[in-house]
Amino acid sequence: MTPGFSFESADIAFELADIPTHTLWLERVIAMHHRYPGAITFIFCSDNYLAEMNQQYLDHDTFTDVITFDYSSGAVISGDIFISIDRIKDNAVQFNNAFEKELQLVMVHGVLHLLGFEDKEKASEKAMRDAEVAALNLLEHL
Repeated sequence: MTPGFSFESADIAFELADIPTHTLWLERVIAMHHRYPGAITFIFCSDNYLAEMNQQYLDHDTFTDVITFDYSSGAVISGDIFISIDRIKDNAVQFNNAFEKELQLVMVHGVLHLLGFEDKEKASEKAMRDAEVAALNLLEHL
């Protein structure tokens, strides 16, 4: 795997705006946790595409906004982060949030999973939310 970030679309037409800023931000989030970026790919897709992956790989029959596949080794984090743009749009409306902010939240959520954060239990969910807030605050100051 070649180190660095890549941004792709699976079954939809979507391009991430301002890739240099997003890359710098995510590199800094990773550095805040004393880790290094390896090959990290964001794949933007539809609800149906991600729902099929959720069923196939996680045996969950639900829509989700993000699925992270972790290939990290030691201090170098690597992985594939699949993001449903349909879910991002719906969540932005539901939570009265701008699309871009909702997308950034889900992107960093995926990276935090690569960093070892979990959100299945109450205590670990709070740590994840705190890390998300810190990461989003970092982005605001770039």
